[in-house]
Amino acid sequence: MSKTFASQADLEEKRVSFDKLSEHAYAYTAEGDPNTGIVIGDDAVMVIDTQATPVMAEDVIRRIREVTDKPIKYVLLSHYHAVRVLGASAYEPEHIIASQDTYDLIVERGEQDKASEIGRFPRLFRNVESVPPGLTWPTMTFTGKMTLWLGKLEVQILQLGRGHTKGDTVVWLPQDRVLFSGDLVEFDATPYAGDAYFQDWPQTLGNLAALNPAKLVPGRGAALQTPEQVQAGLEGTRAFVSELYAAVKAGVAAGRDLNTVYREAYAALEPTYGRWVIFAHCMPFDVTRAYDEASGHTHPRIWTAERDVEMWRALEGQ
Repeated sequence: MSKTFASQADLEEKRVSFDKLSEHAYAYTAEGDPNTGIVIGDDAVMVIDTQATPVMAEDVIRRIREVTDKPIKYVLLSHYHAVRVLGASAYEPEHIIASQDTYDLIVERGEQDKASEIGRFPRLFRNVESVPPGLTWPTMTFTGKMTLWLGKLEVQILQLGRGHTKGDTVVWLPQDRVLFSGDLVEFDATPYAGDAYFQDWPQTLGNLAALNPAKLVPGRGAALQTPEQVQAGLEGTRAFVSELYAAVKAGVAAGRDLNTVYREAYAALEPTYGRWVIFAHCMPFDVTRAYDEASGHTHPRIWTAERDVEMWRALEGQ
């Protein structure tokens, strides 16, 4: 392979920020690495996405304990990807919450995804030996909408449409107008779309925008702390997804093969988005999924460690 596979060469640790967004909301971010959200209610704490291993989650817990001693009762999984869920055991929560669609995806492809992600991006699975055997299983599922009350704090857990995955879940604090989007929104970071629904994603982003959030914690990138920054995050994600799918769809319609379409799409998007974190990592996966969807394959195929390498060789091995 002419390029190192996926992000195996990415070894640089990122600087962590822990930002207070409101009386109840904090964002744990790390320069484009996966984010974790924190909601502090009157009587309990909710963690949104866990970090990739229990050892990595310990740093989140340390920062939570600097601002509250309330018990961490809930962990919310915005979707099923291993990098978002494998640190859950560190929090010792009473409940792990996910959409029923996310639960179904864990059943269908959780083991394969775990092996695939660890192989792609080893730095994000620091102390991977600390992950307990097996998968992270939700103890509570919902469809569409679920409301929790942390004392007097209303926490809405919502499915607003498919995008990054079919199980995408956001957390909305209507009292504070703070939204935790998971990987439906990224900021200065390339959306990973290997399990995406390209034709649904823009409308789902419109559904997020309709909440009119004042602040937003994306899946990757800095916390967005003004309405203008929120709009930029939503519009940037929508533009990337739409432009990539349009480029790939045109190639499919013209009868070009995946390899050709990949090179054309990369050249088209790189001038605008090439500076975004993990652009080179995501593009082979994103274009492959877009090519499938434009070819009539509605649902994403399962990524395995073997399929990852085979795809990378085909697209980046020339």
